[in-house]
Amino acid sequence: MTGGGWAYLLFTVALGAVFAGIVVFYFDRRRRDRVEAPKYRMLKDDDE
Repeated sequence: MTGGGWAYLLFTVALGAVFAGIVVFYFDRRRRDRVEAPKYRMLKDDDE
């Protein structure tokens, strides 16, 4: 592999790690109530 190939490989791995970190952070059990609240608020009837 050339230097450019290694650079693309490392960049792809870095982007995958960042994406995985964001997913783990966002869907953490401690944040679940705060993340899910807008969904239930949107589905709630305004009459209540």
